[in-house]
Amino acid sequence: MTVAVEKPEKTEAAEPATAPAKGARKVSRPMVIGAILVVWLVLFALLRGKQTLSLAVADLTDLHRWINDFNDSIGANRNSNPLFLYFFNEIRLVIDNLVTFVQHLISQPSGARPVPEIGWLGVVGLAGFVSWAVGNWKVALLAVAGFTFFGLQGLWQESMDTLALILCAVFVALLFAIPLGVAAGLSDRFNRLMTPFLDFMQTMPTFVYLAPLTLFFLIGGASATIATVIYAAPPTIRITAHAIRNVSKTTVEAADSLGATRRQSLLKVLLPMSKRTVVMGVNQTIMAALAMVTIAALINAPGLGVNVLQALQSLDVGTAFNAGLAIVIMAIVLDRVTTAASAREEHARNSRNRFEKWRRPLLGAGAVVTAVLIYLSHTYLWAADFPGDGTVGTRIASATDTAANWVQDNLSGLTNAFRDAITNGLLNPFQTLLTDSPWWLVGAVLVALAVVLGGWKAGITTAACVGLLVATGVWSDAMTTMASTLVATVLVMILGIVFGVWMGRSMMADRMIRPTLDAAQVMPPFVYLVPFLALFGATRFTAIVAAIVYGAPVAMKIIADGIRAVPETTVEAATSAGCNTWQIITKVQLPMSRSALTLATNQGLIYVLSMVVVGGLVGAGALGYDVVAGFSQNELYGKGLAAGLAIVLLGVMFDRITQAAARRASA
Repeated sequence: MTVAVEKPEKTEAAEPATAPAKGARKVSRPMVIGAILVVWLVLFALLRGKQTLSLAVADLTDLHRWINDFNDSIGANRNSNPLFLYFFNEIRLVIDNLVTFVQHLISQPSGARPVPEIGWLGVVGLAGFVSWAVGNWKVALLAVAGFTFFGLQGLWQESMDTLALILCAVFVALLFAIPLGVAAGLSDRFNRLMTPFLDFMQTMPTFVYLAPLTLFFLIGGASATIATVIYAAPPTIRITAHAIRNVSKTTVEAADSLGATRRQSLLKVLLPMSKRTVVMGVNQTIMAALAMVTIAALINAPGLGVNVLQALQSLDVGTAFNAGLAIVIMAIVLDRVTTAASAREEHARNSRNRFEKWRRPLLGAGAVVTAVLIYLSHTYLWAADFPGDGTVGTRIASATDTAANWVQDNLSGLTNAFRDAITNGLLNPFQTLLTDSPWWLVGAVLVALAVVLGGWKAGITTAACVGLLVATGVWSDAMTTMASTLVATVLVMILGIVFGVWMGRSMMADRMIRPTLDAAQVMPPFVYLVPFLALFGATRFTAIVAAIVYGAPVAMKIIADGIRAVPETTVEAATSAGCNTWQIITKVQLPMSRSALTLATNQGLIYVLSMVVVGGLVGAGALGYDVVAGFSQNELYGKGLAAGLAIVLLGVMFDRITQAAARRASA
């Protein structure tokens, strides 16, 4: 009897407790997002064109004028201000001397000599020997072939000028980056302090800090080197910190228990065990430095970037491709050398090659041969000047021009139709929604979406970014840029999912596609802007296509890795349950790769946003045009700097929302 009475009581008490929980589940996140968008559309229809904070191209705000006045005052005090005389000028002198020294060594005539100190034969021999010493003989052959190809292209001196700038920039970057990375790895507080600065350095468009750098350090090698350092140092800092933090705690504790001091623990345990990962950071810094080659040419930096910029001005597709190909080959060589260096010790430990024990004597013999080649190139003109007239480069340029002309003549109808469909069907409506809505409505929608997708912290960050965007005085241009960025990101993710799934499911597809992705990431955007300009004209769509080429590779790689990370047992279980390929992809692999998809969206957004300024050169307008105009017109300097800050704010906002969403997805 007692049991019969108690059971209904428990059931009655449980029913009201579980009923609300079931009801709460019905309000899903997509439904909340849909409700926000519906409210936005309704209010847009009622308030269209009001409080949009639009600003004409030539109009300035008080903030812009204040920045202009500050800029003028610095220029007027250059030769009298002690800060310039004893600080900035000294830094410029040291870096200029370093760049000049390396140029005289491998690329530019030195003093009364008609040729550099080390000619082409010595440089090729030195490149092969260093690659062999830090890597293996296969990498050495690749380095020799790559450097020889620079001469066959007729771009030997330009390539060596580029290499000199990269070597100097990477050297200076590593002087600061590795110690800062170690400090960030050892101290969580210092890491939190460094993170906002690293975010700023990586998201701030390089065009934005070129202007102030030339103000402080004048145009030339010093400004180009410092700009490259700012852009290239963060990867090493982040990766070094990550490597230090991920050393096994038990290993560190064992060293401490043996009486090791903090310094001994760092030098004998942490750094040796982090070496491979740190070298990967150096690799990323080198790749980032190469990405700055063309942009640095805008402030009179010598090298291959000059050829690319001249080709862009004359729409010379062949010349741009030839110079861009040299940059890609240099990137491939440097990437393979540093990658081989990171795996060298592990390969030596695991190698059963009987010639491994002869490595040191062979390296000694190689050093002697290299010294002979350097002597010959220093002494004899035939070994200093690269032989030939660069006919290979001429043929490459001619073939590229022929291919570009064929595409333009035969595919212009298709490309124009595609451009018009994307522009009229997707870009224009979305841009109208963003730019013609009241600023406070767009801000409220962004904050609400941030809270739904990423939580309250992401919402607070978004609210701060919205407020600062209003303060910059370029709100309307920021919304135009946001429209193009989000449209490009949607297209990036479509390509990323299609090709990423294919690569993740097929190693053959991965091997075929990945080299093309590597080339697209390393090839300077200015190179593929030339054929896109010929195909699509100077429009917003041209900038979007360039951003897709730059941003899609990283999304494809991340998604491919996410698909491969899905356990094979899960896929086999789905197959045995009767699922076809489409069902396995959509019901198993993509849902289980949700965190990779979110990360790919994050990186795709950041990469697309980093192309905003380049897009400003080809008709994209908005913030990209403001930055370029500020760089070239002194009266618009303040507005250009504010536009650069607005790009950073958009990047920070997107980054925080997508990162928070990624953490939620993986939780």
